[in-house]
Amino acid sequence: MLVVLALLSLLSAAAVPSFQGQLAKGRRLDGQQALLALAQRLERQYTERGSYLGATLGAGGLYPAVSGAGHYALAITDLADHAYRIAARPQGAQASDPCATLVYNQLGESSVSGAARLAAGPCW
Repeated sequence: MLVVLALLSLLSAAAVPSFQGQLAKGRRLDGQQALLALAQRLERQYTERGSYLGATLGAGGLYPAVSGAGHYALAITDLADHAYRIAARPQGAQASDPCATLVYNQLGESSVSGAARLAAGPCW
């Protein structure tokens, strides 16, 4: 009986971190999708107005300030006539994600910033 309990605890000790990693990866999609949707709205504004300037988030803005499932806070970090940089900062259950802040710009370049412990590749 003790051998069975020992095996079960070893299996669960190995499975829980793997499961939590998969949950974090799934929640990261929430941030990625929000950034890409915001980028699409910014491109629409650029097409209509010839500039990214004036774009805002939140009530009355182009897009909500929080991702759809609420795992990321969105921000427009740099904004110019012909350029932008947007970011999704993890919050709540996702706050300790090793990818930290997801970043995207008008050239379609994706990266990570902040206290990221992983390169952009696995994060995007």
